[in-house]
Amino acid sequence: MKKPSFFSRLTGSADTEYDDYFEAGGTPAVFEGKGEERHAHITPRGDDWEQQEETGELAVDVYQTPDAIVVKALVAGVQPQSIDISLTREMLTVSGTRADEKEVEDDSYFQRELYWGSFSRTILLPEEVDVDMAEASEKHGILMIRLPKINKKKQTKLKVRSR
Repeated sequence: MKKPSFFSRLTGSADTEYDDYFEAGGTPAVFEGKGEERHAHITPRGDDWEQQEETGELAVDVYQTPDAIVVKALVAGVQPQSIDISLTREMLTVSGTRADEKEVEDDSYFQRELYWGSFSRTILLPEEVDVDMAEASEKHGILMIRLPKINKKKQTKLKVRSR
């Protein structure tokens, strides 16, 4: 018996003409937005499906301390200047390229498990962070991004100036 397609598993329906338009293999959808505005992006198959450059997904650990959100990623073999980090108060995107130094031809490999090429990862942050105070460092192939939390409970007194 044929395994149900992604569309069939998503909708619970029998195979339809739409099945060929979506990725097979259970690739998860990318969810964006909050509340009622939350939506999924599903990559449709186009004529240039095979020609698109494959982008790897960067594996990350995300945790919090009392004052910051910390993101760790394994970036061994990546030059620090080739890492691009984009940050808003709610979202972090890390992308870059791991260049393969060709030592032998592809057909000389017995096993290939290392990922070479472009990678990217977007993370929706669990709390708002202070973009201006964020820090990123790399040591021994580990990228560490420290994102200070915005203290929403912090209060201050304002003095009224007279003109």
